[in-house]
Amino acid sequence: MAVGWAKDGAVQEQIDASVADAVKEARSQLKVGDSLSHCEECDASIPEARRQAVPGVRLCINCQADQEKQGQDVSNINRRASKDSQLR
Repeated sequence: MAVGWAKDGAVQEQIDASVADAVKEARSQLKVGDSLSHCEECDASIPEARRQAVPGVRLCINCQADQEKQGQDVSNINRRASKDSQLR
């Protein structure tokens, strides 16, 4: 397939890099250790069922949702080697 200036396999390499970045980000968010009985942010009680379901949990559901919402501002598009970045 003709892809212009890109070398063969460049699209797959970009996809692989995007997946690797997403996995790295997800693993960095994992907490290891004992679950807390109270949220680190708001000091609300964390239910026992949540502590058993999510080992190492440190936030209540509301604070976790707020934190995840803030993280959605980051684009999931890997811009490495994109044509737009090369034209600038």
